[in-house]
Amino acid sequence: MARFGVILAAAGQSSRFQDANYKKPFAPLAGRPVWLHSAERFTDRDDVKQVVVVVSPDDRQSFVEKFGANLAFMGITLAEGGDTRADSVRKGLEKLGDEVDMVAIHDAARPCLAPAWIDKVFAAGIRTGAAILAIPVVGTLKRVGADHVITETLDRSGLWEAQTPQVFSRELLTRAFAAQRAGQATDEASLVEQLGHPVTVVPGSPINLKITGREDLRLAEQALKALPAPKLGGPAHPFADGDLWR
Repeated sequence: MARFGVILAAAGQSSRFQDANYKKPFAPLAGRPVWLHSAERFTDRDDVKQVVVVVSPDDRQSFVEKFGANLAFMGITLAEGGDTRADSVRKGLEKLGDEVDMVAIHDAARPCLAPAWIDKVFAAGIRTGAAILAIPVVGTLKRVGADHVITETLDRSGLWEAQTPQVFSRELLTRAFAAQRAGQATDEASLVEQLGHPVTVVPGSPINLKITGREDLRLAEQALKALPAPKLGGPAHPFADGDLWR
């Protein structure tokens, strides 16, 4: 069996979330913080040997104060992020144990995952070395100028919107980071693409939404009701009371 390490990216600035009290991975959703919903989708899997949550250095102290008990109970490793997403994921990669041979990177702000989607992208990653969840673009795309005037209507055929998890062999992902070119990579697949290695697309679902604005929390709460609840092993979850982490 492949041995997975999962890196939950939670080190962004959440500039579009516009909440004075929370960054989006830490906002309350159906009684628990967003990031915890995401983590629980992986911690109960036999093929996941380690989960690493990457947070901004500015958030580390408050994160430990609020969620340190969750980290200990669930056996989750904490890492400090960097200035860019790529820097943060690289720091998460450095925290993985030697036994890990496959790596999955998941946005902590994507809490609405079904086990079947994880199964499929994990299997594709094992088979090909690089696979991501994605959905085809269905809306009409417009290129808009600085004056908010449409300059072009784009052909959407063959266009897909990348999601996470993004899954890679550890060796391949390590090489991709070592060969990273100047400029900011918006996801890990783009780094692997720069090596010339093909990345397989596994059809995902619009339900696997990324929380960007506060209105997305309402959509996510409804989506969670349609998904199977994660099966957590061990004793009853001691942190179900939302007041414990506020």
